[in-house]
Amino acid sequence: MTYSGAVKVGGPADVHELQDLMITKIAVGPMDNNCYLLRCRATDEQLLIDAANDAHTLLGMIGDDGIASVVTTHRHGDHWQALAEVVAATRARTHAGRYDAEGIPVPTDVLVDDGDTIRVGRVELTARHLVGHTPGSIALVYDDPHGHPHVFTGDCLFPGGVGNTRKDPAAFADLIHDVETKIFDVLPDETWVYPGHGNDTTLGAERPHLPEWHARGW
Repeated sequence: MTYSGAVKVGGPADVHELQDLMITKIAVGPMDNNCYLLRCRATDEQLLIDAANDAHTLLGMIGDDGIASVVTTHRHGDHWQALAEVVAATRARTHAGRYDAEGIPVPTDVLVDDGDTIRVGRVELTARHLVGHTPGSIALVYDDPHGHPHVFTGDCLFPGGVGNTRKDPAAFADLIHDVETKIFDVLPDETWVYPGHGNDTTLGAERPHLPEWHARGW
């Protein structure tokens, strides 16, 4: 079936099958958080992005093969409610942005900086540090050698705008700057965007609206 990225809490996961990587998206918890399970097709190694909530559901999705790593995109509590239980069950290494790790109540094994590489099997993801929603938010970019890029944006980019900056003009300026320079300016319109909540989008669908986002300030 064709991947849509439209998932609901309590409903089935959706799977995006790429040549080298399988991406499984599921929604969990009272804030409709998206969690993404990445599986290298060559090695079957797996990585989870955001153990947000409902460890039972996440562990069922992970299955008996376990996960090698779990990446927390940022420090906000709705993105790590199941982290302790998932790590205890899988012994996965934890990754988080250097400037958000102190706000995550599970020890971070790997502090992530801008431009760092995170691997799942033979697949490489590039971390981008995006300031504004939180001090240490990270996005993960997979530049598919067989197609267009894919970017997991946490709460920094959604269909219709950047993440919440709490009506703080300085925080908005930081976030829109980083999203533009590190995401829009370097990735093509075909880039698929996987956000921390809600439906997916593409950079091409959002790019024409950047001037509107600047004008409204959120």
